[in-house]
Amino acid sequence: MNLTQDMNRVEHWADAHHPVWIDFIRMALGIFIFMKGIMFIQDTHALQNIIRNSQFHWVSLGIAHYVAFVHLVGGLFIAMGLITRASVLFQLPILLGAVFFINPQRGFYSENTELWSSLIVLFLLIFFLIWGSGKLSVDHLIRKPKRDWLY
Repeated sequence: MNLTQDMNRVEHWADAHHPVWIDFIRMALGIFIFMKGIMFIQDTHALQNIIRNSQFHWVSLGIAHYVAFVHLVGGLFIAMGLITRASVLFQLPILLGAVFFINPQRGFYSENTELWSSLIVLFLLIFFLIWGSGKLSVDHLIRKPKRDWLY
């Protein structure tokens, strides 16, 4: 079978078995990611340290802009359920970097809340990459067949 048929089958199965309460988790995840984007932008001292300590100033500046933009726009898109899977795909490199490169420097102890929140967000992003956006989403409104209101 080809990839598009497999994706259609997975999407159809996920739509048929999608309780509404999972949509609220998706919305909360999107809002959380959006808020993390705002906090990332507001912490200018940390941003300056990242750029100053980097050997490649332009690369670190580009990564900082990528993280801020993807968290802000992608978080809103995930919350609304608009092109959810694509928004999740753009978030995954950021979270993988946070889980495997940034947070382990602080240690794997239970008080490292950033590591645990990054792990939970990464798990939820992978879940919604597979599961989809659900019925309470813009994606569902777009895919829903249009009704003829004249008859």
